[in-house]
Amino acid sequence: MTIKEFSGVWTAIVTPMNEDGSVDYASLERLVETQVEGGVDGVVAVGTTGESPTLTPREHMDVIRKIAGFSAGRIGVIAGTGSNSTAETVEMTKECEEIGVDGYLIVAPYYNKPTQEGVFLHFSEVAKITKRPIVLYSIPGRCGIQIENETALRLRDAFPNFMAIKEAGGKTEKVKDMYAKAAGRMDILSGDDGLTVEFMKNGAKGVVSVASNIVPAQMAELVKAANSGDWAKAEALDKKLHDLFKDLFIEPNPVPAKFALAKAGLIKTSAVRLPLCKMAQAHREKLMQTMLNLNLI
Repeated sequence: MTIKEFSGVWTAIVTPMNEDGSVDYASLERLVETQVEGGVDGVVAVGTTGESPTLTPREHMDVIRKIAGFSAGRIGVIAGTGSNSTAETVEMTKECEEIGVDGYLIVAPYYNKPTQEGVFLHFSEVAKITKRPIVLYSIPGRCGIQIENETALRLRDAFPNFMAIKEAGGKTEKVKDMYAKAAGRMDILSGDDGLTVEFMKNGAKGVVSVASNIVPAQMAELVKAANSGDWAKAEALDKKLHDLFKDLFIEPNPVPAKFALAKAGLIKTSAVRLPLCKMAQAHREKLMQTMLNLNLI
């Protein structure tokens, strides 16, 4: 698939697991089919929602390979290949070049806390080994740093395949500033379901969504309405899904998402790998009530 712009809904797909901790590829295939049927534009394989921190390097690549095969070109597949090690990020991206994904989502280097010059140099090394589209991923709450708008646009000017940024810093002002400065050179995707409409009002074209694991058609409808300027419809859908957006982050992602998917019968179990663990009973009950209210179970 040739990606000319990043818009619409890109599902940050979970990595289903069996109770013994192994990857459940049968559930993964069913989940990809659900995304295709729901009308999303693509999936992001093995991002944070896909439990990239606890998959082995071999599993990481196997999951991306399986998702690419399951999608069979019907929707886009963006591989999460980011790390806080530049060398590791480059090597994972090189390996994915052979798989034939449509592009890459690469998170800001976490824990090391590099300067913006270090961020620029880190991403530059990746761009040197691929011509496929790259989506920058700025999430300061997990990384300790953000990708400044000036750094993102500097990368775009140096390498044309830096096509978009996933903005998960929660600041509308940063989205507005990027939209003004980018002047069409870089697409913006919301990294937070609950801020999708607000971000799109200020220049974003879509969302990398956790909620669309469970409600792909509803998220596709919401974003389509926003992109067509039907803000009344987009806001109504946003209001309807508000509690789900909130409850999917009642504990660290993807714990609630996996619980919801298992309850909806889309994956076999809600298993996650340590240090993540099952949700507290009170949180399970709250999320189940929200799903009942939405007729999801």
